[in-house]
Amino acid sequence: MNRYDVVIAGGGITGLSLALAVKRVLQGTLSVCLVEAPLTRDEDRAFAFSAGTVRMLKALGVWEAIEPDAQPIHEMVITDSRLEDVVRPVFLTFGGEATPGEPFAHMIPEPSVIAALREAVLMSKITLVTGQVTEARPSPGSTIAKLSDGTCLAASLVVASDGAKSRLRDDAGIGWVHWSYNQSGIVATIGHEREHCGRAEEHFLPSGPFAMLPLTGNRFTMVWSETTERTRLVLERDDADILAEIEQRAGLRLGDLTLLSRPRAYPLGFGLARRFGAERLALVGDAAHLIHPIAGQGLNLGMRDVASLAEIVAEHASLGLDIGEVQVIEAYERSRRADTVAMATLTDRLNRLFSNDAMPVRLMRDFGLGVVDRLPSIKSRLIREASAMNKGLPRLMRGEPLIGF
Repeated sequence: MNRYDVVIAGGGITGLSLALAVKRVLQGTLSVCLVEAPLTRDEDRAFAFSAGTVRMLKALGVWEAIEPDAQPIHEMVITDSRLEDVVRPVFLTFGGEATPGEPFAHMIPEPSVIAALREAVLMSKITLVTGQVTEARPSPGSTIAKLSDGTCLAASLVVASDGAKSRLRDDAGIGWVHWSYNQSGIVATIGHEREHCGRAEEHFLPSGPFAMLPLTGNRFTMVWSETTERTRLVLERDDADILAEIEQRAGLRLGDLTLLSRPRAYPLGFGLARRFGAERLALVGDAAHLIHPIAGQGLNLGMRDVASLAEIVAEHASLGLDIGEVQVIEAYERSRRADTVAMATLTDRLNRLFSNDAMPVRLMRDFGLGVVDRLPSIKSRLIREASAMNKGLPRLMRGEPLIGF
């Protein structure tokens, strides 16, 4: 049976990033195995990477490969209206930088990030296995991870990065609080005539937010939240009809629009693990939490999981301690619980507040947005939170090396 210090179940951005981060501890002496299912990349999906997450990618040595495909976001505009409204008033704008010369966020296509991370993993003496971890059974001093092909691996610590339907989380008896929003996120890449100048827009409509997030070139990625029932009807239409619906929501600021990819839809829901770990098991990313994309913070929340867990592992390993002991899991739980619950609660309330067409509610939220827009101190704080530049960030999020590097 092969033995490793850490076995990571699930690839993707969080799993690959964690493998790289842990491998940097103690000059690369920790052994790491990443078990990932065969990749099915979605060429149309892109994510907003906060300034803190970009610093982390730089610390992991992969930003240089990613940067050509990264579009800085220089401004964020928020409106609130009905679909049929002729005028779409702007109630809140964000701009500026996290630090001088550092945009508060970048939009980056998922395939570009995955490719750079996988290349770095392959060059870092990390064992990469295709398959799935079907169960993890703790035993004295280690955990036995069983793979889908029957292979067994021994590890001091197993990390579940296997998504919202995590098999390892459920197998460990960790509760999962979840509900559906009865919404789907419709995603596509849109070409446009005029330059976007790094401006992101989010239009709050009764059925849910419609976000236009800038990509390199004259393109943006669309995240259109729609009721699940209507999503099915939208996707059944031909490209011309879908584009007409998109133009109605996007407006005319960017000129003529072109559908560069066929729209796809993802169900939207809320999920939060009652614990972020069990005996010799830690949960990261969607296995620990699932939030609405209304604030664009789902991936960044998962990357903060990675940074926190890697730092705790580094601290214990540098002292010669067992990196799978209960103190590691407890420290990780303490480091992530409050931040995660706060963000999950915020996005849930924002979605419920803005996916509501009742006039008293609309008046209240529009007044609140207007007040925030006129208070620079509050806007600066919101930008710090959105860019993951708040106090108490893990070392990787500050662009610093791990202890024992």
